[in-house]
Amino acid sequence: MSQAVERVLIVGAGLAGLRTAEELRKTGYEGELTLLGDENRAPYDRPPLSKQYVRGETDDTTLRPAEFFAEKGIDLRLGTTATGVDTTARQVTLADGSRLGYDRLIIATGLRPRRIPGFPDVHGVHVLRSHDDAARLREQLANTAEAVVVGAGFIGCELTASFRARGVHVTLVEPQATPLAAALGTEVGALVARLHTEEGVDVRCGIGVESLVTEGDTVRGVRLTDGTVIDAGLVVIGVGSVPVTDWLADSGIPLAAPADGGGVLTDDTGRTSVDGVWAVGDVAAWPHHSGRNKRVEHWTNAGEQARLLAAALLGVEAPAGVQVPYVWSDQYELKIQVLGTPGSADEVRIIDDQGRKFLAHYFRDGVLVAVVGAGMTGKVMKMRGQLAAATQPQAAH
Repeated sequence: MSQAVERVLIVGAGLAGLRTAEELRKTGYEGELTLLGDENRAPYDRPPLSKQYVRGETDDTTLRPAEFFAEKGIDLRLGTTATGVDTTARQVTLADGSRLGYDRLIIATGLRPRRIPGFPDVHGVHVLRSHDDAARLREQLANTAEAVVVGAGFIGCELTASFRARGVHVTLVEPQATPLAAALGTEVGALVARLHTEEGVDVRCGIGVESLVTEGDTVRGVRLTDGTVIDAGLVVIGVGSVPVTDWLADSGIPLAAPADGGGVLTDDTGRTSVDGVWAVGDVAAWPHHSGRNKRVEHWTNAGEQARLLAAALLGVEAPAGVQVPYVWSDQYELKIQVLGTPGSADEVRIIDDQGRKFLAHYFRDGVLVAVVGAGMTGKVMKMRGQLAAATQPQAAH
């Protein structure tokens, strides 16, 4: 190493930042370890926000109790926002003007929700990323009869299911041909659309939102691109997120192009081309099977990257083991699971379709690359070994 590691500074106290701090301690790092979070809340789990939390079934999504950080010697600083970094002096500038030095800087600042340009900031319009976002949404949901969800990705679909569980009428609007088309393709997307339609959702795909309909400073509905007006007192914008990298301007830390999803460019252990700077989690663009660096916004990915980064940073060998990408989404009573890396150009074979429950295999150049199932946990997970070996299934039936 070019410099002894005595001070590690992690900027971002979400799942990836927390997991990295844990892995560093587990791997034997005993030096100073500081974890900065810009929210005034200890690290918490985000997946429940769109499900159990917004439905009022749980209040606490905290990942670790306060005493954990003291026990592990992690200096957790909340309500602390990084505004810049000097990689020559190895210092991070904070919003209050103070500076923190580091030997190794780990960028784990995550994402912020994408907004729709031109939409006014009025009461009743929500995005969902933070705990505060979810709290505002849950509070209004208690007094809402009709909602519009714009964007049928995982978050949009999960919120739609949660709203229906609360008895709210939902219109789900998606510019692409089906829900989850970008993530899972249109064949499986059509099965997801069927599920929501059966649950009473007004699914409108292949159309966008032109504008909000407002009364004073309150939303009253949306106007679609075909001129249709849908009444709603609550509108959620779920059209994706962008990596939080604006604070890295002029730092010299390389970023991926916006067309490629942005994020901090790294090697396959999270190391950037700038000495002493690493990146992990949703903000990090690691090498991808597509041949380009790409961010992967999966819960399980944060832990795997943290494990690899900690080992590389400390110069030890990472534990062996082939990791198959995995993501899940809870919608109604079903768990939709994705193993592997489905792509929009893959050949999709629907292996089992039982109405609400289904199983699909994805092939690329004749090789099985992904399995997606709804309500078929056993059948999905038993394919993990086959996907790890990147072999064709013996039979597709």
